[in-house]
Amino acid sequence: MFRKEILMDRQTWAILLAAGRAERLKSALGGRSKQFVLYRGLPLFWHSVLTLAAVPRIDGLVLVFPEQALERASASIRNLTSKAPLRIPYIIVPGGAERQDSVWNALNSLPRECDRLLVHDAARPFLGAALVNRVLDALESGHSAAIPGLEPVDTIKQADENGFARTTLPRSGLRCIQTPQGFDRQTLLQAHIDGREKKLLVTDDAAMLEAAGKRVLIVPGEPGNRKITTEEDLALLEMDDKGKTPLRPCTGFGYDVHRYGGNRPCKLGGILIESAKVTIQAHSDGDALLHALTDALLGCAAAGDIGQHFPDSDARYDGMNSAVFLSEALELLGERGIILTHVDMTVVAQLPKISPFRAAIRKNIAHLLHLEEDRINLKATTEEGLGFTGAGQGIKAMAIVSGLAPE
Repeated sequence: MFRKEILMDRQTWAILLAAGRAERLKSALGGRSKQFVLYRGLPLFWHSVLTLAAVPRIDGLVLVFPEQALERASASIRNLTSKAPLRIPYIIVPGGAERQDSVWNALNSLPRECDRLLVHDAARPFLGAALVNRVLDALESGHSAAIPGLEPVDTIKQADENGFARTTLPRSGLRCIQTPQGFDRQTLLQAHIDGREKKLLVTDDAAMLEAAGKRVLIVPGEPGNRKITTEEDLALLEMDDKGKTPLRPCTGFGYDVHRYGGNRPCKLGGILIESAKVTIQAHSDGDALLHALTDALLGCAAAGDIGQHFPDSDARYDGMNSAVFLSEALELLGERGIILTHVDMTVVAQLPKISPFRAAIRKNIAHLLHLEEDRINLKATTEEGLGFTGAGQGIKAMAIVSGLAPE
């Protein structure tokens, strides 16, 4: 469930395809574009953006929209990011006549530093960070292409031209393919170049590589990663919005302590406290606030503590960015269907002074948790000279998170 090795030596971007015409849904949507339909108060495409942007290993996004909708999409994104800016850069590009043309446009807009990429359909708004990380893990282990797939649950038969069953296909050799699909950038680019020369028409990018004789690894997909394609699929959005799934409140508490005098700079909530006259003793980056918050998320999911998932005896986590731990814990909440609603945190320290950094910390944590800032509270206090914090020997952090979990 949790990744045990995280490599960050290469840059990865994600391409989000939201340029489809959604012909099968036009009548049901009254002529509206599927990617702009509101779900939980946000455009459908934005849910995938939030999930992808929350994965620490993704460095940027390319968002592809119909050319005639670029102005509308840009305005929508400006409005969304003015309320909760993304942690990573993004580029908006026009789509093409076919899906592969849209991917081609996106490929040619990627920055030079991008070595790996994901391609995801905006019509799959329910993807989880666990699936994204599974695909990235496969790329980082040396595969040039990795795609998620599920074994079909129905019996699949091949029919003849008259509609009679010809043969039954073994389900063990079949997979229902999903996105995001992951690729080495140059491998996919060359496959698209070859495909354009041969005038291939395909339904996904993996087919481009298959046509070129390349090996494509299939990793386990997510049953919940459904695609909104037909009128019946819209019920998935309506049922969720109407709250037909019974929910119960849940709460998690987290607490962390770090001693001063180590070799780590002072960080709180992912923000470097440059003016601090203290250093931190820690195995990871020593962010006590994110450690407490991670423990609170795990508590909300009844999933143990940070030490169980990321032990300080493991050299792989030496100097690790604590935002990675937080992302993993948040991913776990998503897998269990828990909706995070509120966060309250307290930092206890004689120094550094927290007030100059309070706004930046709240904003950053809001980004990391996909919550509005008015659901994030941060308090700071001293202990009036008492105890080790009062003596300026270290720092404490506490966090309480509230959420709603399925019954």
